[in-house]
Amino acid sequence: MQRLNLLEETRFEKIPVTVYSSETEATKTVANRIAQLIKDKQAKGEKAVLGLATGVTPIKVYQELVRLHKEEGLSFHNVVTFNLDEYYPMLPNEPQSYVTFMNENLFNHVDVPKENIHIPDGSIKEEEVAEFCKEYEQKINAFGGLDIQVLGIGRTGHIGFNEPGAAPNSGTRMVTLDDLTRKDASRDFGGKENVPKKAITMGVGSIFKAREIILMAWNKKKAPIIKKAVEGEVSSDIPATYLQLSQNVEFIVDEDAASLLTRFDKPWLAQDIEWDDVITKKAVVWLSQKLGKPILKLTDDDYNTHGMDKLITEKGPAYNMNIKIFNELQHTITGWPGGKPNVDDSQRPERANPAKKNVLLFSPHPDDDVISMGGTFIKLADQGHNVHVAYQTSGNAAVWDDDVLRYLEFAEDFSKLVGFDDQKVKNIYKDNVEIFDQKKPNQTDTEFIRKVKFLIRKGEAIAGARFVGLNEDQIHFQDLPFYDRRKFDKSSSYEDDIQQTIELLREVKPHQVFAAGDFEDPHGTHKVCFDIILEALKRLKETDEWTKDCWLWMYRGAWHEFPIHEIEMAVPLSPQEVYKKRLAIFKHQSQKDLPVFPGDDAREFWVRAEDRTSETAQLYNNLGLAEYEAIEAFVRYKF
Repeated sequence: MQRLNLLEETRFEKIPVTVYSSETEATKTVANRIAQLIKDKQAKGEKAVLGLATGVTPIKVYQELVRLHKEEGLSFHNVVTFNLDEYYPMLPNEPQSYVTFMNENLFNHVDVPKENIHIPDGSIKEEEVAEFCKEYEQKINAFGGLDIQVLGIGRTGHIGFNEPGAAPNSGTRMVTLDDLTRKDASRDFGGKENVPKKAITMGVGSIFKAREIILMAWNKKKAPIIKKAVEGEVSSDIPATYLQLSQNVEFIVDEDAASLLTRFDKPWLAQDIEWDDVITKKAVVWLSQKLGKPILKLTDDDYNTHGMDKLITEKGPAYNMNIKIFNELQHTITGWPGGKPNVDDSQRPERANPAKKNVLLFSPHPDDDVISMGGTFIKLADQGHNVHVAYQTSGNAAVWDDDVLRYLEFAEDFSKLVGFDDQKVKNIYKDNVEIFDQKKPNQTDTEFIRKVKFLIRKGEAIAGARFVGLNEDQIHFQDLPFYDRRKFDKSSSYEDDIQQTIELLREVKPHQVFAAGDFEDPHGTHKVCFDIILEALKRLKETDEWTKDCWLWMYRGAWHEFPIHEIEMAVPLSPQEVYKKRLAIFKHQSQKDLPVFPGDDAREFWVRAEDRTSETAQLYNNLGLAEYEAIEAFVRYKF
């Protein structure tokens, strides 16, 4: 992938930002810069002093450095490293420690001398921390300071563990972690309650002393904080904004992380642009929302005073523009997600024929189908289509241990009821009580417990799909191997998952495939599941004739909807359909009230789902279109 040929900065950006079309290309660039620094220092007989970060963001940088060492002979014998931070308290051999992280991802694979590695010590006594921090700064200074400091950025805007409120001249010290930071780390620790509340971190002032600072960010999850850090005012509320005061900093991001910067999100405000259909639709919708006016009421003056004068000059007047965009939005709305039979479908999002379609709905977890598109699921079944649902993973990680014991207690009582020998069940129950009593946070469940948790989710999913109207032969449990396997091997292949998906697709031969299009977290289950589907379909398109008539529709989860200008099919729901969808969600009892992984949002899943779809309907109404109870939205994937 090529580096994007874009302006290095605009009038909105207060930090140099370089945007790459892929994370892989960007991380190779950063790794090559580090490698060149090491080589230049070696040529001079000097040490290269690196400030290193942890977390998901720099992993590919470290992988590329390891490759350069093993395949191209890059030596680290002259390298000295200082890591930004460490949890406190934290033993160095704990799986969540940054010592473990750095060893697994870099140090164990290159020839950096062990004595040259420096990581804050999370195991020392609290009364010793202040002196340790002072000595840490002195060691950095003794090596002449950091040649380069690599940073990620947290959703609070923290760099290192410098949370909101950090001073711009702060040095290495003990800090208290922000609640959101602890939430983001909760999966690694088996729950937020197990995440340390403190950490030792290099300060903002320490970072500023580096001769070169590179902050990296990938995926849309980081887009909001990148916008604030780059375009916002300098504030202690977002420590990353302090980097605006440095002359030695560069942000290196991918397209997704840069997507909310003004030059990408609203380019008509940042520079002179070519008005294509996509940008035009986005801009008109934005203008309508900004002014609180329906699209058909926008005037030439509205366009001229909001950076869109060239659009009106080229494609106006406003009346013509308004009609065009209004009609495009109107044509996305359909109560027939499988296509309406015997009608002109030239202005409809789906084909009229065949009237009865084979439909395959992929659900990454056993409840994503009804939470995300339950109303459309119900419509497809009610309108007579041959609907199949495939639950891609077991979802066993999202079941509480208490639920396992509750079901084992039921099994024991049931065995008594039907006259079976219940001693084996009693022993199993007793054994698992002991296992849970001794279980450590984030400890992987035994195979038996994982299977019980899968059966719990499976039973709930069957109940939900049956409530929608499906028969047993239309319900498929893939239980893709990657889901459990990556608990033990994060670098494993997905080939068996792809082959299993190919077999199911060939069995159903769908005209429509629905898949979760949530990409904000590219390392999450939804993204992995989508990539598996995509690869399976790409391979099938090379060999199977039926794929020529197969369309792939993406839906979103309970948290975020597609932007209106991207929506290609909007399915309105009646109050009765919203209520029926709620009842389908209620079948997933293990996810009711307080799920294992609730995310940042305290609302229950059914509430989130209803709020999201009602908000989408309200947005359509605000633009001047019809008023509906709720709308579920879809975007078609273009191969």
